[in-house]
Amino acid sequence: MAGVFVAVAFRLTDLRQRVSTATAYVSLGCVALSLILGPLNLLRGRANPVSSDLRRDLGIWGGVIGLVHVGVGLTVHFRGKMHLYFFPPPEAHTFLPFRADPFGAANHLGLISGVVLLLLLLVSNDRSLRLLGAAQWKAWQQLNYVAAATMFVHGALYQVLEHRQLGFVALFAAVAAVTLAFQTSGIRITRAGADPTRP
Repeated sequence: MAGVFVAVAFRLTDLRQRVSTATAYVSLGCVALSLILGPLNLLRGRANPVSSDLRRDLGIWGGVIGLVHVGVGLTVHFRGKMHLYFFPPPEAHTFLPFRADPFGAANHLGLISGVVLLLLLLVSNDRSLRLLGAAQWKAWQQLNYVAAATMFVHGALYQVLEHRQLGFVALFAAVAAVTLAFQTSGIRITRAGADPTRP
């Protein structure tokens, strides 16, 4: 079903922007929620297990939808010239071999985020947990912070580049602020030695 949805998005030009925006916000929301659940457990004084089905499912959905966003997003601005997302046009006469303007920076961050999400998808299963062991598997899952950070900066740049409507900007800012607030609270509790994490 998702494949059909993406195929249709590729064919309908006026739909690409909508699909790109929708998948971006849904993916960001899923990843943000996966980062909120851990600190929320700590704030409620509950044990924070190595893996929980809800947190993993949110991460998986965030990863899958994020990869759809990458695929669709790379067709929005240029038709048949995908390299222009990452490399400067010949007439730019720049010294750098890659695109370093805000548009290029946003796209490089988005690509990094997509690669990290793909890696997380590959290890977000019980078999990987058994093979890697709890400690190493958890270390891999820490890449979620890299994915989230690059997603937020990528998103912030695109808010400016595409002159997004106030509603979208407010939603993005709210998700970023809430996620940061919960993560900050979780770090404070952990540093205070109140982390009830169990193996």
